[in-house]
Amino acid sequence: MATTSRTILLFCVLISLFLISSAQSCSNYTFSGTEKTFKSCRDLPYLQAHLHWNYIASTNKVDIAYRATQTSPGWIAWAINPTGEGMVGSEALVAFLNPNGSMTGYTTQIDSYNPSMQPRALRFRVSNIRAEYSNDEMIIFAVIGPLKTGTTVNHVWQVGNSLSDNIPQIHSTSGPNIQSMEQLDLQSG
Repeated sequence: MATTSRTILLFCVLISLFLISSAQSCSNYTFSGTEKTFKSCRDLPYLQAHLHWNYIASTNKVDIAYRATQTSPGWIAWAINPTGEGMVGSEALVAFLNPNGSMTGYTTQIDSYNPSMQPRALRFRVSNIRAEYSNDEMIIFAVIGPLKTGTTVNHVWQVGNSLSDNIPQIHSTSGPNIQSMEQLDLQSG
């Protein structure tokens, strides 16, 4: 009897772990309230974040959705660094939840380890930027390009926990927050 109970318990635990891990995967995520689908996605290794995208070869543009677990008054950001690796030099998409419940999405340049985070134009074109908040997750949608540096990009992503006068404040400077960067080929995934 005890062996049967342990077997059932072990089976239930394994099924639960499978369901939890598959629910967090980008490949079976459905964007609510939109018919938008993405051909490529990546579960990013840090900060409970995911990147979905469609690379459009004919225009050298990429249609993206970056999503990360975050609660108010936090913020999220995803960026391409066209000049090197890491945060400094990045061209960023930023989003946060306003006190009235609406989301703000905008672009900014990350020009130092203490950037202003004020809205600024980027060195490449960004269109259709918008942001959503649902189930403790923030999502930024945008179309980027044409890309001038090819399809392989250095990208960084971030989450922070505070705003001041609707401007994101510094994120944690240890652990996953300083590891959230990698190179990505937008054409091959």
